[in-house]
Amino acid sequence: MKNILSQLLMGVIGGLVVLVGIQLFDGNTEALVDKQAKALQVNQSSHHNNSVVKVPFDFVEASKRTTKSVVHITAKKEKTVNNQTQTPSPFDFFFRDGGSPFDYGGGAQEGTGSGVIISKDGYIVTNNHVVEYADHVEVTLANKRTYIAEVVGTYPKADLAVIKIETSDLPVLEWADSDKSQVGEWVLAVGNPLELNSTVTAGIISAKSRSIEILRSRGNDAIESFIQTDAVVNPGNSGGALVNTDGKLLGINTAIKSGTGFYAGYSFAIPSNIVKKIVNDIIDYGTYQRAYLGVSIAEIDQDKANELGLQFTKGIFIKSLTDGGSAQYSGLLPQDVILKINNIEINTVPEIQETISKSKVGDVITVTVLRDGDYKDIDVRLKAG
Repeated sequence: MKNILSQLLMGVIGGLVVLVGIQLFDGNTEALVDKQAKALQVNQSSHHNNSVVKVPFDFVEASKRTTKSVVHITAKKEKTVNNQTQTPSPFDFFFRDGGSPFDYGGGAQEGTGSGVIISKDGYIVTNNHVVEYADHVEVTLANKRTYIAEVVGTYPKADLAVIKIETSDLPVLEWADSDKSQVGEWVLAVGNPLELNSTVTAGIISAKSRSIEILRSRGNDAIESFIQTDAVVNPGNSGGALVNTDGKLLGINTAIKSGTGFYAGYSFAIPSNIVKKIVNDIIDYGTYQRAYLGVSIAEIDQDKANELGLQFTKGIFIKSLTDGGSAQYSGLLPQDVILKINNIEINTVPEIQETISKSKVGDVITVTVLRDGDYKDIDVRLKAG
């Protein structure tokens, strides 16, 4: 009897031990799972914080800010006298139906483009080729109100123009610093392509300081240092806004590289820092107060490097100096190799054009050159051309 009671007691005790063990094990299991889950969350969070792949964002706010400040421009030319024609423009394809509104005489012609409001009291920046031959310019705002515009001034060598409408309290885009923009950065192109008003397209900056020689007919001193993007731009986008993801004005859309006159992969915008200097001068003085370095230059390829005995293919080679120009007056010499301006590396003609175009007459810039194997810093006071 005692043996049976003992066995029964041992069984009860064993059962209790098993139950307690199960409870402890289950609790530890839950605690372990909880710790693993928290660790996974931390690892995922850490991964997302450090990874170059970011959570996708949208362009809604940037689009809202921008479309209100981009206008539709209609440029008209009344009947020409004696059936005279205008010289064909490399920008002809930007107008309606792929042709310039101003290249045939005999009848009234009309073309369309875009513009960006830069002041509350009605100043608007656009491309020179949008209004160049027009004698009647009409502006339609995003709210569909229409105004007759006056052409305040133009600078064809950079393909920029300023027009003005008589109104107030207009929505203005904030300027972005185009010098700080980077290749690979997301951008939006906003304008009125193919009569599709307030159209927004997105892309990235594909390159900077790009020249496509579309302004060659304007002279050797034409300013071409475009921001290249793959945002879709078509006829009617000319003069519209290129903005960053904050909705700030990064450039003025100007050209596309295409064999057909329609978008084929790349578009080009004038950087905001160039635009800002030129349009402010036009508003303040009626014309662009341009500073010149006073040099004839060339980029350095391998053949030129071999000729000069250089171990590198960077910098800009000075071929000759303008008599009485800034460079000659300050002591720069032919055969000098310009490596930097104000401590910023210079390797292409568009880069040096962009740097000088943002400077004022009277500004002093520091030019770093290589001369006969020695590096020299030369201060140059910029003069007007």
